[in-house]
Amino acid sequence: MGKVNTVLGPIATEDLGITAMHEHIGFGLPGCDLDTQWWKKPEEAFDVTIQKLRRFREHGGKTFVDCTGIGNGRDVEYFQVLSRRTGVNIVAVTGFVAGDSALPYFRNQSVEYLTDLFIHEIMVGIDGTGAKAGAIKVGVSRGGKLSELDKRIYRAAARAALKTGAPIITHLCVDAETAIAIFDEEGLPLDRVLMGHADDGGYLDEERDNLIANLGGWVGFDTIGYDSEMEGAPYWSRPRQDRVEHFLRFLAKGYVDRALISADANCCALGWPGLKGHSVNYLFEEFLPDLRKAGVGEEVFEQLLVHNPAKILTMQEPRSFESFEKTEALLKRN
Repeated sequence: MGKVNTVLGPIATEDLGITAMHEHIGFGLPGCDLDTQWWKKPEEAFDVTIQKLRRFREHGGKTFVDCTGIGNGRDVEYFQVLSRRTGVNIVAVTGFVAGDSALPYFRNQSVEYLTDLFIHEIMVGIDGTGAKAGAIKVGVSRGGKLSELDKRIYRAAARAALKTGAPIITHLCVDAETAIAIFDEEGLPLDRVLMGHADDGGYLDEERDNLIANLGGWVGFDTIGYDSEMEGAPYWSRPRQDRVEHFLRFLAKGYVDRALISADANCCALGWPGLKGHSVNYLFEEFLPDLRKAGVGEEVFEQLLVHNPAKILTMQEPRSFESFEKTEALLKRN
């Protein structure tokens, strides 16, 4: 029997149920709490968030992984209140969305310091709350290549994952070969890593996705709902049907056991307007119906929303993993 850390304490893996793997209660860049243009009264933000989480629960959703990193609006005490009020399990993360969104305090810290920070938040707790992180967030800074700071964060995340058994969730699959090399050097197999936002309209690369899946990694189609047809759609959006067809091609290659889906939506955006009408519930109300029309069966949805999340979120026994044997050969081939 495995376990997963939530903000209200560890739960058994079988209690995860339908899981949204990459979401946000509220995400913003450092300083967003001082914003005046998009700031919402706490009562308003609470009401909106409660409504979306309860709707998620009505759709059968049971676990919500909040991928908001340190300094980007993560508020574990708030998450605890929301979880108690809605009955939704909320998994919080340690780590950073990307090096360029990390608070200045962390930017010159060593790999050893960052490793200890991540381990503390997973094993001891976050901000003195006693709530433990259930995953480690890392990401690629603007520009499309891992920065020197990004590489330190990735290396620290790999070491913390090995020592705690927690998984890693990335923001973007960009510069995947560099990331894979770092994980391999640290002895972390890719089955402990979700490489996120493969469906991001600005960074599409199906050969990269094949590489990740062939190495045993998880490929996240987790910006679902950022459709270019929607008013105010951000630059990473893409046509709705284009995303559906992309995902169907991935499934057709036999990678259903390597795929994870989510919306990367904000219950209530911080310091930016968000995308009106977009929430975690887009998965159930729009994306799954699109897949049904294409002939995808219910057993696939159970794999994507129940079994695959359970596999990656379950805490592993801390140990020194051996290098992933296929990595070098597959990197050379690609």
